[in-house]
Amino acid sequence: MAFPSKLKQAMTFNEGQAYIGETVSITVPKLTRKLEDYRGGGMNRPVKIDMGGEPLEMEATYGGPMRDILRQHGMLQLGGVLQRFVGSFQNDDTGQVDTVEIVTRGRHEEIDMGEWKPGESSEFKVKSQLSYYKLVWNGVTEIEIDVLGMVEFVGGVDLMAEHRAAMGLE
Repeated sequence: MAFPSKLKQAMTFNEGQAYIGETVSITVPKLTRKLEDYRGGGMNRPVKIDMGGEPLEMEATYGGPMRDILRQHGMLQLGGVLQRFVGSFQNDDTGQVDTVEIVTRGRHEEIDMGEWKPGESSEFKVKSQLSYYKLVWNGVTEIEIDVLGMVEFVGGVDLMAEHRAAMGLE
């Protein structure tokens, strides 16, 4: 019988600073392809053709105001903010623990300080647009996307290598 692994512990780092006990949740970037219908002569129906990926974005929620993140608002560089998220997932059937790490570079699109009420908890939400995304599972890079470097590794295969070579970038 297979049993799913569940997130048991998590840690967030922003520009190398550890946010111990401050991160409530993160929404991991969705990996979405931009597919368009194509129907040429002799085809009875369209097929979806791959036109690249959709923008990468992620969201994080913190347990209160985060001054360091607030000071990153308006970052001029596309890859200006380095963020790292590490989670330990455990399978309660086997006890096995897997480490899943996400590394991103980007800039914040939206900083929402929420509603403040005396005596009540408040949240600090951040939405970031990414130019770089890497997912590492137990030390193995499963996904690495460098938008500006035209690199896209999936399961050890660089999907953009032939395109870079065709354009003389390698």
